[in-house]
Order: sequence, then structure tokens, then C-alpha cells
Amino acid sequence: MMMRLTVTQLNEIKALQQAVEKHDGIELKLNWDMLENRSDAEQTDFMAYDSGRLVGFLGLYSFGSKIEVCGMVHPNYRRKGIFSGLFRESIPAMGKAVKILLNVPADSVSGKAWLETVNCTFEESEYMMKWDGEALPDSGGSVRLRPSLPEDIGMKVQLDIVCFDFKAEEALAYNGRLEKDGFQKEFYMIEAEGKTVGKMRIHRDGEGSGIYGFAVLPEFQGKGYGRKALQEAVRVETSRGQRVYLDVQPENEKALSLYTSIGFIKESQQDYYLYSN
Repeated sequence: MMMRLTVTQLNEIKALQQAVEKHDGIELKLNWDMLENRSDAEQTDFMAYDSGRLVGFLGLYSFGSKIEVCGMVHPNYRRKGIFSGLFRESIPAMGKAVKILLNVPADSVSGKAWLETVNCTFEESEYMMKWDGEALPDSGGSVRLRPSLPEDIGMKVQLDIVCFDFKAEEALAYNGRLEKDGFQKEFYMIEAEGKTVGKMRIHRDGEGSGIYGFAVLPEFQGKGYGRKALQEAVRVETSRGQRVYLDVQPENEKALSLYTSIGFIKESQQDYYLYSN
């Protein structure tokens, strides 16, 4: 049973992703921050080989009681039942999930064709955005980003509950797993008015920096703290030569407006379908 991915396996997945994206003209969301930090306690990745060559991959990504599924098959090996086989193999590993979402790039013809073979309904879309703006101002000290500490776990759990609709036990389990898998070093707490008012996670992968889990407590929203914190994060990352990315649901008009006003533009779109077994 495969658990934590080896360096060789990660390189094989990266090569397959590049081949698929180039052939299909799409951008896959394989959550590399999670792929590189898998747990030894559970099976989340399923792979198909032909003569020692990786030709198919499926990954499971857990967010509380929700699991997202994303994968790919090499263009030369499609319509052979490879992905369907990987999906069937992965189903037992999804046993505790309350919601299973199948993630397919909006422009993926082969992905949308596969969806027609399973029982699923459209759930939501998500924009993948990149920063392409002008130089951003310093926050002036009114808002500060500081590295997260172990004692911040309570605030991170609270933010996931009030901002992302997690149940308490889901938020505890989710944050516990993130810390266990080594993501503690990527978290930053947002401070304003001498208090901790929010959080974000910055994952650096090569020359790209992804911003995740960006949240501000409701009672501190509307004061410009979120804008200043995001501007500060972008300013610091771009000063290091990094490209900055984030995701947003298009119906979240408030967040989308904030991101575009700072200089983020839509790069691609992911669609999610609710699976019913």
C-alpha cells in the first residue's frame, strides 16, 4: 500500500502533469503543497503504470469532512478504463467523507467526458488567479503578518469555523493534520489593533507562492485589514521574485472584488462535481 510519495514518484507525477497540460491546454489542480507532504497513516494517491512508465494518477485531498478528487491519464493511454480503475480503487479510502467533489478543469474535454460515466452533479466553480499588478504599498505597520505559533491553533480553528463553515471537530482534525504534515511553518497570523484578527498560509513551490486559507474574523472585516494583509503578503513574495497565486469562488463577490482591485487576474477555472455513490 502506497502512502507518502517518494521523490521519484513526485517527479513522475510532475512529468505526467506537464504532458497532459501541454496536450490538453489546461491547468490541473494537483495541490502540490499536499502531494509533497503526504501522511504515512492513510492512502491518498493511486497510480497506474505501463512498462515502468506512469500513465495514470489519482489523488485524494481532504478538507475537513470533504474530499476532493483530481487526476489525469496520459493522452496516449485514454479510453482504456485506466482512470475509472483508479477511481474504483480509491473509493474505500473515501469512506469517512461526507462530501466527495470531483475536480475537473473547466476546459478539459476528456475530464468532462469521464464525468458522464459516473453519478455526479455540478456543485461549484473556482477561479485560479495570479497577481499581475503594480507595486503595492507597505502596510505602514497598521497590519502585521507574523509566523504562526503552536498556541495559535485555537484561533486557526475558530477562523475555519466562522469563515469556512467547518464544524468544530472538522476544524480541529484538519488543523491537527496540517501541523502533523509540516504545514505549521507556512502559516501566518494577521495582527491589527494589538490583536490577532486573521490568518493565511503561504506555500512556496519553486518560483511560485500560493496563498491559502486567507480569513479575517467577521468583527474585524470591513476595516481594510484583510486588504492590507494581502497586499503585504504579495509585496513580500514578489520582492523575493515569486509569482503569487490564490483561488476564489466566483460567487464570493466580495473576495473576488478585493483580489482584482489588488492586481490579481483570472488564469484558469476549476469545476467541481458532487459525487453520489
